[in-house]
Amino acid sequence: VETAVEAMRLGALEYLAKPFDPAELPLILQKARRARQQSRAAESRRDREREKEEEFVFGNALAGLKAQLDRILAADTRLGTQLPPVLIQGETGTGKTTIARWLHHRGPRQDGPLVEINCAALPETLAESELFGHEKGAFTDARSGRIGLFEAADGGTLFLDELPSLAPALQSKVLKAIEDQKIRRVGGSRELSVDARIIAAPNIDLDK
Repeated sequence: VETAVEAMRLGALEYLAKPFDPAELPLILQKARRARQQSRAAESRRDREREKEEEFVFGNALAGLKAQLDRILAADTRLGTQLPPVLIQGETGTGKTTIARWLHHRGPRQDGPLVEINCAALPETLAESELFGHEKGAFTDARSGRIGLFEAADGGTLFLDELPSLAPALQSKVLKAIEDQKIRRVGGSRELSVDARIIAAPNIDLDK
């Protein structure tokens, strides 16, 4: 009983006492999935409310930017699904992250999750696992499987800030994931479908 109470206190959704009927597992997994989806939806609603309170103001200097964003949202509305990726360029501190959030919270994916990651902050040895997840035993410390950021953003938006900071070999895997809408976890053998709208921002002048 003490173990069950402690597990629930730490956030477990369910507790199984051995021996248990394996037929219970699919039902519990469905319950966990529903709880996760409800949590994502609630978080997205809270984010939208915060966005409304902190409305992005476009002055005269940003009129051209506002027109561009409006065109993107209009195209998104027409497409509805499989939204094309967006690249936001600009100097550091000019609000690229704010623009990415603006596009998410006003677009057709607003009810889905918004996952943000600064690629420059990812350790090179763990970057692939962070983005694509890993299977149990994929490397020394992988005691259990874990989903990556692409899977976490499924049905929503994945914002990859400072994307060029990733190693070139990993950038090619990111490109393949964007083109095919499929990823393969580190140590895994099967491809998983993911439907995440990609917004990226560089930390360098890509033309140069």
